[in-house]
Amino acid sequence: MSDTIERIKCLIIGSGPAGYTAAIYAARADLKPIMYTGMEPGGQLTTTTEVDNFPGYPEGIDGPTMMVQLQQQAERFGTEVRIGMVTAVDFSKEVGGIHKVTVDNATQIEAETVIISTGATAKYLGLPSEQKLRGGGVSACAVCDGFFYKGQDVAIVGAGDTAAEEATYLANICTNVTMLVRKDHMRASKAMQHRVNNTSNIKVMYNTEVDEVLGDQVVEGLRMVNNQTGNKEEIEITGLFIAIGHKPNTDIFKGQLDMDDTGYLITEGKSTKTNIPGVFASGDVQDKEYRQAVTAAGTGCMAALDAERYLATVETSDEVSA
Repeated sequence: MSDTIERIKCLIIGSGPAGYTAAIYAARADLKPIMYTGMEPGGQLTTTTEVDNFPGYPEGIDGPTMMVQLQQQAERFGTEVRIGMVTAVDFSKEVGGIHKVTVDNATQIEAETVIISTGATAKYLGLPSEQKLRGGGVSACAVCDGFFYKGQDVAIVGAGDTAAEEATYLANICTNVTMLVRKDHMRASKAMQHRVNNTSNIKVMYNTEVDEVLGDQVVEGLRMVNNQTGNKEEIEITGLFIAIGHKPNTDIFKGQLDMDDTGYLITEGKSTKTNIPGVFASGDVQDKEYRQAVTAAGTGCMAALDAERYLATVETSDEVSA
């Protein structure tokens, strides 16, 4: 453990649209923010090839490029971006209290405000055969690994916008895409459903779940089960992509911050305030409804403004007390 403890005004935990937007606003407010990127610098968008729905990019932009630009913008205003993982926190429950954070199990930092933008991690089905073949044909990121299955038959599990988007992406490079939907309908937006239904090499199978992933070292096939009839069917595939949602990255905050049954941080009203004074949450770590880059960026802005106003209130109180 380091003997030197750094004291800062604003600490941002995690990168991505929420974290970088918070950094931009906090830096412009002269809070001199320091950001620790976490294990996935840039967040989930670094695994996205094309971002077509973020305002200001009429021709679209690839995710990694967008995140590099956001980082450059945050650094332009004075944000210090550090590679590192926050491994422990000790939040003060007092207004004006100092929050203690440990980075990489070694470095201690004290912060007057903390903005959490740690995002969420992809979920898997949990089948032994699925876990055995992760890295051998089972993936949770079609845009990361789809290239390796060019011209082959693959399957994707999921029913939301992400699953629909990844299915259409795979359809552009793979021969056939089988989409497994657990219910009798998709949760994806109408626009995404139309895109899937209008893509000739995507076959949607409703009321269908994975029974077992077939193969010893690599994926060779898939056994599916109809959850209404119990009928099982096998198909030959070389890749299986899982798109069934995400788990918020909030484990280190358990016992200190209020969260719902699935681990998403609970914020106060329309703000980004958590139950701890001076600690704010933005992006996918507190948003399970929209989970879009633009909404994450919006809450990042809100978190920085909330942090700035909080510090102003604390400083005013200190002056009155003096």
